[in-house]
Amino acid sequence: MQWILGRTLASVVGIVVVLVFTLPISAQERSPEAQVDEIFTAWDTPDSAGCAVSAIRDGAIIYKRGYGMANLEYGVPITPSSVFHVASVSKQFTAFALMLLASQGKLSLDDDVRTYVPEVPDFGPTITVRHLIHHTSGLRDQWSLLNMAGWRWEADVVKQEDVLYLTALQKALNFEPGAEYMYSNTGYTLMAVIVERLSGQTLRRFAEENIFEPLGMNDTHFHDDHEMIVRNRAYAYAPDPDGGLKISIPDFDVVGATSLFTTVEDLARWDRNFYTAQVGGRGLIEQMHERGVLNDGDTIPYAFALSHGTHRGLATVGHGGADAGYRSNFMRFPDQRFSVAVLCNFPSSNPGGKARRVADVYLADDFTEPRREAPSMDEAVQLSDAELRRLAGFYRHPASDLALRLFVKDGRLRAGSGEGTALVHLGDHRFRIGRSSNSIEVKSSGEDGLLQIRGRFFGNWETVYTWAEPVTLSIDQLTEYAGMYHSEELDIDYAVELQDTALVVQNIKTGTRVLTPTYADGFSVGFGSIAFTRDAAGRIEGFTVSTGRVRRVWFERRR
Repeated sequence: MQWILGRTLASVVGIVVVLVFTLPISAQERSPEAQVDEIFTAWDTPDSAGCAVSAIRDGAIIYKRGYGMANLEYGVPITPSSVFHVASVSKQFTAFALMLLASQGKLSLDDDVRTYVPEVPDFGPTITVRHLIHHTSGLRDQWSLLNMAGWRWEADVVKQEDVLYLTALQKALNFEPGAEYMYSNTGYTLMAVIVERLSGQTLRRFAEENIFEPLGMNDTHFHDDHEMIVRNRAYAYAPDPDGGLKISIPDFDVVGATSLFTTVEDLARWDRNFYTAQVGGRGLIEQMHERGVLNDGDTIPYAFALSHGTHRGLATVGHGGADAGYRSNFMRFPDQRFSVAVLCNFPSSNPGGKARRVADVYLADDFTEPRREAPSMDEAVQLSDAELRRLAGFYRHPASDLALRLFVKDGRLRAGSGEGTALVHLGDHRFRIGRSSNSIEVKSSGEDGLLQIRGRFFGNWETVYTWAEPVTLSIDQLTEYAGMYHSEELDIDYAVELQDTALVVQNIKTGTRVLTPTYADGFSVGFGSIAFTRDAAGRIEGFTVSTGRVRRVWFERRR
């Protein structure tokens, strides 16, 4: 009898197993792990770069995996233990290190930066340490300055003293400290200098002793020596213009704003500290989440290198990073005690988008808003060709002279140069930028009736660009701008010349860039905009150069 019963049960189990495995996939409940793997399917090959991911709950990893290759030359796969350069994700550790020193009474966040870094010029208004933390200092961004001054990425080694040197040459700020939010890597490099001068240790050593070692982050360090050998390092790659891939690795020794090396496993140990407060204490952890406040009382989303946001109705704090071919994102959902770390070694990997999709898997029952699918370009509110062309033209930022171009192509309004980015009209003067969640507003101002663009650009606070009368210049008119120009703020000369029918600006290190006329005495160039100025007699006396994070660096014409 028992034998018969056993055979019967075995048959029933067998039938159930057969039914389960013959059901269509859509009828089966896929595991969270399988859903995460699907997000990274395109990168999970032996001949591509890829990503490492960890899903973290209550400070403990619930899933981790690597996809793609850490080294394509030797066929080394990415694993959760692979060490990545995480670019600006580094900033929260720099802020934390500085706050540890403040908690020890070695400085106040409201101290004048020049107390610790006298190389910073006296611009008049006081720049505080707190201004550095929240990107409200007005200091011009180091990477834009270095680029304009002739440093070549992945060819010239950039050191901490190079940033200090260029900072010391500056004669103006982007804006009065505290007046605006504008992302500035310079501030975080200066914070690393402050840590070093107050502690007597490099940021690398101070962070190891006071943060990484106590938390067991044994594969994490600030990489202040680009020649240093790092076990399990993931190399980064970028598309080669001639086809295939090429190595794309930063070779700078600048820390503070960047250069943290870590793993998705170690970031889980860092995540745990937000709940345990093992290092720093509860008060410091809470302070990490305090947002910056502008002079007019407006509160910005950026806290102590943690950016506040939302995803599908849930509060998030986190930060992304991008340097050379590396891309990173560390996103926390504090109310759900859930976090995602995604570290990648290819520019188009989009770790922020992937982190949100991983969260979609594990927090499916927590969201208060539906998942937003990739928007269709066909959802645009249609405008006539005449209406689109009325909005086309150049728009000028009044504080920097940056020019933003709108133009019509293939029946769509586009922004930028070349093919540009398509703008999707959402109605009520609003346009979404491509398939992103960012939107701008294009409409006439109430005062003078000129068209204006209002939106957030370059990751900065909301800005307004005003329509500028376009110009067309003859050869003789272009020749007027030719000459040699020198910038004391960058310690570099630029030559402006007429080549065939085009005006170009060139330097042996920065190369040759075509100047495209925009508005009167204004030109767009590959790295930003150039605005020429005239003396009382109407003669060209110099020009200013502006980028998204640098306003009006002065070049004087040599006679």
